[in-house]
Amino acid sequence: MFKLFYLGGIAPMTILTIILLALLLTAWKAPAWVKEMGIIALVGGVIFALIGFYIGATEIEAIGDGEISQSLVWGAMALTVITPIYGLLIYLVSLIIRIIQKPRI
Repeated sequence: MFKLFYLGGIAPMTILTIILLALLLTAWKAPAWVKEMGIIALVGGVIFALIGFYIGATEIEAIGDGEISQSLVWGAMALTVITPIYGLLIYLVSLIIRIIQKPRI
């Protein structure tokens, strides 16, 4: 698990973890904001992935045609999807917390 945290990028994964901690605090202090915190994590994960794709695309463009192996490109894409997966998991946690906190009928 720590390997995925490191491979996803220290800064983005730390920011998403801080959002997760804020989500847990929000569940306790301001339950109405739980879903919004999950959405922030989801959007953050997608933004970090898009930044990773952009950086990778500019690096591949700078190197030129035919000099990059496909395994390197697909390996980089696999690393880039770590942050949105983590953001989706945080969003899932927010939805579960929200379901638990909903009043019973």
